Formats: sequence, C-alpha cells, structure tokens
Amino acid sequence: MRRIDVIGIGLGIFMAGGGLYLALSLAGLDGISAGIWSQVVFTGGLLGWVLTYLTRVFSQRMTYNQQLKDYEDAVLQKRLDEMSDEELAQLQAELEAGKKSDPSS
Repeated sequence: MRRIDVIGIGLGIFMAGGGLYLALSLAGLDGISAGIWSQVVFTGGLLGWVLTYLTRVFSQRMTYNQQLKDYEDAVLQKRLDEMSDEELAQLQAELEAGKKSDPSS
C-alpha cells in the first residue's frame, strides 16, 4: 500500500467519524452523547479489525506468507526443471527408499 493510500484511508475514517457525530447530533443526541457513541462505534470497529488481523497472522494467511510460499515453490520448480533425467531418476529412487524405511508413511 502506498503512503498516499494510507493518508487517504486515514482522512476517510476521520471524516466518517465527524459524519457519524453530526448524524447522531442531528438525530437528537446532545454533543456529549453523540461523541461517546461515535467513539463506541469506532472503538468497536478498531477492535474488530485487530481481531481479523490477528486471525490472519496466526493462521499465516498474510500476504507476506503467501508470497514466501510462492517464491519457495518457484525455486523448487526451477531446480526440478534444471535437473537431468538421471538426477530426477536418482531423486525418485531416494524418495522411494525413504518411504520404504519410514513406517509412518
């Protein structure tokens, strides 16, 4: 995300808070109550966002994790593509030998 995007999102949230305050004031709440309720709404939104963020962190579904996995897969695929037929046969034999020696497979 670019810096200008972050600034735009921040300004949008700031203006949405002011709009919510004005809407609550026009709905008949006094200034203090409108301020409290607008803070309650935005605090709830912030806590909800933090919970979704933590969920993505602990489940490793973040963009960085996906990019790292894609990179590792691409490197392994490139190594396989560069191997000769003899090397591939040797690797296949090693894998089969490993499966036979590992009883948990």
